[in-house]
Amino acid sequence: MNMLFAETLKKLRIEKGLSQSKMAEQVYVTRSTVARWENGSRLPDAMMISRLSKCLGVDAGTLLSIVSENGESPNVIMVDDRKIILAGGLPVVEAAMPNATVTGFTRPSEALEYARANRVSLAFLDIELGKMSGLELCHALLKINPRTNVVYLTAYSDYAIDAWNTEASGFMLKPITAEGIQDQLKKLRYPFSLGGAGL
Repeated sequence: MNMLFAETLKKLRIEKGLSQSKMAEQVYVTRSTVARWENGSRLPDAMMISRLSKCLGVDAGTLLSIVSENGESPNVIMVDDRKIILAGGLPVVEAAMPNATVTGFTRPSEALEYARANRVSLAFLDIELGKMSGLELCHALLKINPRTNVVYLTAYSDYAIDAWNTEASGFMLKPITAEGIQDQLKKLRYPFSLGGAGL
């Protein structure tokens, strides 16, 4: 537990006049993730430190200097170019995988940057992402780490065949549910530890 970081983060958030929910919204995580940072049970990674520093208006070095690397929980990402989908989906993923570090992205480029700096165990990808499709993002993520599990999220079942041709682990129609995610976890190509939850 890193109580120094927890206390610093809470102090900076309050000084900025942000609720946990508002800060979570600005950095694309759930409110419970912020709560875990502030109670010292979780630490954000380097990319999240950068987001937090922008949100709080402080130098990233200030936050990095009081946080250490934490590789205990699996990294799970969700990529969707619509913020409202992320806002609704992140809590569902976190509920299904409470011991994972769950991070959302609206831009594929940011997701790839994160994947280069962190070992991503599981990626939930929307298929229609603008300039880069989820199918292309899948290929790019697998080049970085061939053992990343990819589950596609879409509102259109027409994409199923194309999705299966990318070595993905699964395919889910929106809206996603915790039960649906738990079902996908049983079918992953590369199972990983969920910190005691097990597969």
